[in-house]
Amino acid sequence: MKTDELINALVADLPMRSLRMAKLFVLAVMGGAAISGAIFFLWIHPRPDFMQAATTVRFLFKFVVTLLLAGAAFGLLGRLAQPGAPLGLWRVGCFAAPALLVLAVVTELLVAPSDSWAARLIGANAKYCLSLIPLLALAPLVAIFVALREGAPTQPRLVGAVAGLAAGGVAAAMYAAHCTDDSPLFVAIWYSIAIGIVTFVGAAAGPRFLRW
Repeated sequence: MKTDELINALVADLPMRSLRMAKLFVLAVMGGAAISGAIFFLWIHPRPDFMQAATTVRFLFKFVVTLLLAGAAFGLLGRLAQPGAPLGLWRVGCFAAPALLVLAVVTELLVAPSDSWAARLIGANAKYCLSLIPLLALAPLVAIFVALREGAPTQPRLVGAVAGLAAGGVAAAMYAAHCTDDSPLFVAIWYSIAIGIVTFVGAAAGPRFLRW
């Protein structure tokens, strides 16, 4: 069977494959998140003032941004894993979280004294952010790759990158419960770099493990 014929056959079976891929992604997220969650609670732990911090907008905003990013990336992955599936609004969905974060950064720069900007950006946990988010993203990324191998992605590097973006978003949401730096400036720089590392790993692994 030629490649075009194979793709056409896959497209004809799209509704059933969509349902199966949705189930696989749910299982992948649950399994990967469970492993990372165990690592988080056994070793990293939530911040000491978690309950008090949970009443503040800046702390909760970190979860809004990271989970929005993860959700959009998972939605896009579900389409990219199926040849011929329309991307629809998922094509631009991954830009929603960065746009929201940029808006938050601009707002903070407008209301915070300029002499506090550097301290807010540098924070106190940058090195932990850059190491713990990739660590927590490892299990979800592997689980997502296992699920993706049941699909038929035609752009393995792109799909791998989006998988890394999704896993990075999940991991960043977990890490946010531990991190005491709530400034959008800190999140915009250090969380983005950490998620970028995971995205790069996913992109590098995609052609090797997702090619079919």
